[in-house]
Amino acid sequence: QLLRVLDRMRGAYRILSSTRSNCAGGPTPWGTWLSCEEYSGGRVWECNPMSASQGTVRPALGTFAHEAVAVDPVDRRLYLTEDSTSGRFYRFTPSAWPALGTGTLAVAKVTGDPLTGATVSWVTVSASQPASQQSNASQSTVFNGGEGCWYDSGCVYFTTKGDNRVWAYTPATSRLELIYDDNLYPGSPLTGVDNVTVSRSGDLYVAEDGGNLEICLITPDRVVAPFLRLVGHSASEITGPAFSPDGKRLYFSSQRGTTGSSSGGITFEVTGPFR
Repeated sequence: QLLRVLDRMRGAYRILSSTRSNCAGGPTPWGTWLSCEEYSGGRVWECNPMSASQGTVRPALGTFAHEAVAVDPVDRRLYLTEDSTSGRFYRFTPSAWPALGTGTLAVAKVTGDPLTGATVSWVTVSASQPASQQSNASQSTVFNGGEGCWYDSGCVYFTTKGDNRVWAYTPATSRLELIYDDNLYPGSPLTGVDNVTVSRSGDLYVAEDGGNLEICLITPDRVVAPFLRLVGHSASEITGPAFSPDGKRLYFSSQRGTTGSSSGGITFEVTGPFR
């Protein structure tokens, strides 16, 4: 957590430690941060970003290679991606909103063609066993390399890097739509889809892991355009795009910076106004 006063960093502190392979995660409407561990035994930790502290593990959200999580405050559910070639898309329903200690974990089963609009049903899995093993037995749908996940205005957006796709799931109708596939858009600037966020105008910002290290945006009418490009970061990837609460600043990081080293990460700020 970075604190700024008049464009100067005032301080920084740790809100989680003693975890492994932390990845995208996501914010909650009640002000906490969910940190996701990306390995086969990965779990989700809920953290307080307002002070130096140690997060609380949330085993009910499942054990698998977690990438990102998005919270739907209307339907009162969480959606989670799994970063594996045989990954799945998960939904968690808390027993007592917004407490995440107990609840029901389910995996998506897709019927129909996402290009024209498919339907999702949900198969319950046990959080006490590795979710990936149960998913294989449930005839649930494979999502190749689940990455970023973000909720906005009644829709859950998520990406799959293995096939360079961007998806939109609407909980109110159980409809799943494929809104981007680089095989369907020859010459598109967007490849290596990864973390995502949404601006106040409804533009979906998609960061690249690979490609030419750009953040591209997908407008509500499905126009794809580059927003920015990192030069000199060829051994890195763009991570964690996020807007400030007032929507006037965009933050993102280069995971390994210009050196390609795990200790060489750089965080950037982009000042609006945005589209």
